[in-house]
Amino acid sequence: MTTTRKNTSRTFTLVGAGLGLALFLAIGLLPSVLYGGYAGVLLAGGIFGTPLEGTLLVRAFIVAGMVVGVASCGSLFAVLGAVGGSGVAALTRSAGKAGVEAAPAAAPKA
Repeated sequence: MTTTRKNTSRTFTLVGAGLGLALFLAIGLLPSVLYGGYAGVLLAGGIFGTPLEGTLLVRAFIVAGMVVGVASCGSLFAVLGAVGGSGVAALTRSAGKAGVEAAPAAAPKA
């Protein structure tokens, strides 16, 4: 693989990851915080029993659940965006090869 193709593929991959993170900020941040907090509440309820009291340790479990939810969902969006960017790079590379091979050869001038 030449350096130009490698840099082009890397650029598409990074752009895809950036678009994935932007998409996460637009539509995925709020649900990941809510579901992560709910998972933290369930975990704290399982450990400390229900009904939960508002102690520091219970709140720490809930915040930890929120952080895990945001980190996991954000990384999923970034990885899927990078995979999409790599796919676009592969498609443009193959379309470029097909375009070069399908071009008719110019007739030699006398």
